[in-house]
Amino acid sequence: MTDSSQPTPVVRVSGVDKQFTVGHGVTTALDGIDLEIGRGEFVSLIGPSGCGKSTLLRLIGDLTAPTAGSVEVNGKPAHAARRGREYGMVFQAPVLFEWRSVSDNVKLPLELLGMDRSERDARAREMLALVELSDFASHHPYQLSGGMQQRVAIARALALQPSILLMDEPFGALDEMTRERMNAEVLRIWQQTGTTIVFVTHSIPEAVFLSTRVAVMSARPGRITHVVDVALPQPRNDETREDPRYFRHVTEVREALRSGGALGAEPALVSEERMAAEGGIG
Repeated sequence: MTDSSQPTPVVRVSGVDKQFTVGHGVTTALDGIDLEIGRGEFVSLIGPSGCGKSTLLRLIGDLTAPTAGSVEVNGKPAHAARRGREYGMVFQAPVLFEWRSVSDNVKLPLELLGMDRSERDARAREMLALVELSDFASHHPYQLSGGMQQRVAIARALALQPSILLMDEPFGALDEMTRERMNAEVLRIWQQTGTTIVFVTHSIPEAVFLSTRVAVMSARPGRITHVVDVALPQPRNDETREDPRYFRHVTEVREALRSGGALGAEPALVSEERMAAEGGIG
């Protein structure tokens, strides 16, 4: 019997398998994934290249469908949640329109929704203030640094006030110092908005610094082998990275990757990106 006193998870992934047809063969990307994410959590997915972590994020976001099992978001099928615009998504490339100003890039999903112009303007101002880019509203993307462009992408993703933000290696292309600053920024935004975040990364230190929990995945076919609770106080800052507890969690995640066969695994024969393309994700 289900305990009705327990809050419904924002994300519930149950018995999910995902296979892709590649050429004349079938590649199993994910096998038997079970994961629940509560409201307001920050959960990172980590594992080796090709393990299916980006595929799992796309399944949660209803950008592809599971071969078996189910994905629910806010107590409903992922497809219904996407149609209800309950997601925000940020990818490694910010995908901004160069001919639109920063403010107009943030307003784009609001325009597509048919929101009144004055409300669009107000929401864009609010989101740019949140990511501390109010002074750059009239600039164009090519006038911004890579980190600033990603902040615009985050502002745009949050413009519809989604209950869940999906982030697929959004800082992977940034230099180390900028990446650390962006980690601090996304934590600040998470704390201010209370949005549930699911975050894909290859970086163990990044996963530990950001997360309330880290889901560790095995080499392909991807399985969740460990879920590490990160018991570090909030707010987190540069001192967090010097905390002995931080280093213990980094070691815990590294050992979980090793015991799950993720460290030292053979390179995937088919990349996640190619599997995604073959699966018609778009």
